[in-house]
Amino acid sequence: MRPIRSFVLRQGRISKAQSRAYQELLPKYSISYSESPLDLDRIFGRDAPKILEIGFGMGETSTAIAQANPQNDYLGIEVHTPGVGSLLKRIEAARLSNLRIIQHDAVDVLKNMIPPVSLAGVHIFFPDPWPKTRHHKRRLIQPQFVSLLCERMKPGAYIHLCTDWQDYAEHILAVLSAEPKLANTVQDYAPRPEYRPLTKFELRGLKLGHPVWDIVFRKP
Repeated sequence: MRPIRSFVLRQGRISKAQSRAYQELLPKYSISYSESPLDLDRIFGRDAPKILEIGFGMGETSTAIAQANPQNDYLGIEVHTPGVGSLLKRIEAARLSNLRIIQHDAVDVLKNMIPPVSLAGVHIFFPDPWPKTRHHKRRLIQPQFVSLLCERMKPGAYIHLCTDWQDYAEHILAVLSAEPKLANTVQDYAPRPEYRPLTKFELRGLKLGHPVWDIVFRKP
């Protein structure tokens, strides 16, 4: 049976700058999908904490975090070409050596490319909430997926999610709380960690009274 996807490929409009970056910079900063485990230290050329980001959107937050934390290496996964082009452009402009991209389904990447016990952290910021009840099965955060993430995380590694949909926040909190390999870092929802910058869309929502829920768990 065809697996349920947590995304729909809506390519949308891609700007000339994004298209140019995609064509010129993809070989330089991206990793092609394969069914072989990656040697992450070799890819980044050093032994440093590896942080995985799933669904980086247009890459604004990814770039800011990588710039502010040069001691870490970041691997971003995204399926949408405009977002990949946007982040490639940002990486080149900032001359970042600690951020790379894989354009593929995150589930396949986790299963086949990320070695077990290799990640120091996982970021999943504002995943698609699939708000209609009949679409909840498409939500990325499900018990089986979280279990797979835990297998790829080192002891002491963290997983940080955030959403502006209360129903999804409650769902995420319940799923992570039920995973025996994880422990909540706080009671229920966490304050926004300083390393996660506010995006312009988030600021706009906060001004309109739309809260954001951060959820941070660790693997003991």
